[in-house]
Amino acid sequence: MTQHQTFVVGQTLPSKIFYRFGRFIVSGGTRLYTRMSIVGRENLPVSGPYVLAPVHRSYIDTPIAGCVTTRRLRFLGKDSMWESKWFGWVLSSLGAIPVTRGSADREAMKRAITVLEAGEPLVLFPEGERKSGPVVQPMFGGAVYIALKAGVPIIPVGIGGSERVMPKSAKWIYPRKVRVVIGEAIYPNIPDAAGGRIPRSAISEQSDRLHAELQRLFDMSMVGVGWSYGREVAQDQHAIND
Repeated sequence: MTQHQTFVVGQTLPSKIFYRFGRFIVSGGTRLYTRMSIVGRENLPVSGPYVLAPVHRSYIDTPIAGCVTTRRLRFLGKDSMWESKWFGWVLSSLGAIPVTRGSADREAMKRAITVLEAGEPLVLFPEGERKSGPVVQPMFGGAVYIALKAGVPIIPVGIGGSERVMPKSAKWIYPRKVRVVIGEAIYPNIPDAAGGRIPRSAISEQSDRLHAELQRLFDMSMVGVGWSYGREVAQDQHAIND
C-alpha cells in the first residue's frame, strides 16, 4: 500500500453525502446529454459486492457505468491524482481507488478485493484500456481473477454508442444516443479440490463465458443507437483476432 491508503475506504458520512450530490449531478447530466436508455437493471444485486464489467470504448464509459445504480460504485485510478488532499477526498468520495502507476498489479488487486470484502460494488473493464470497434477484445484476467478471489458475481454490461459520444481522438463530448444493456450475473465457479487457490482453468473458463456474454450484450446495446460500425469494420476486427 502507498501513502494514499487512508483514502481507500471513504466511508465517512460527509463523503457519502458528497457522493450522493456528485452522482446526482454527473449521472443526471450524462443521462440527459446522451439520451441514455438502460435495460436490465433488475439483474443488479440490491445489496452486497459484485464486479460490474462493461465493454470499454470511451472515457465516457466511466460516468455511464455510474448511472446504472444509485449504490456507490468503486473505480481504480492512478494515485498521482491524490496528491492534493482535497481533490483526493473528492475522488474517493466519488468512488475512486488510488493505485500506483507502474507498480505491480498485485497492489491494485489487493485494493480491489478489499473494497469487495467491505461489501461495495467495483467497476472493472475486462478489456483493459479503451478499445475500438464492434468486436469485444480478448479479456484481461484481472477482473475475473478478482471476482473469483473475492467470491463475488460478475455483472456484464454492454454499452452501445459511447464511442461516438467521445472517440479516442476527440477533444469534445458529442450529444449522441447511448444504450446500456445489463446482463445476468455470472457467479464464481471454483472446483472444490482447488483448496482456496484459483486454478488457471477456472479463470479461462470464466473469461470465455464473460467474453461471449459481453459480445452478446454489446451487440444488443448497439441496436437503436442510430448508427453501426459497419460490416467491413467487424470483418477486419474478427480477422485480426483470429
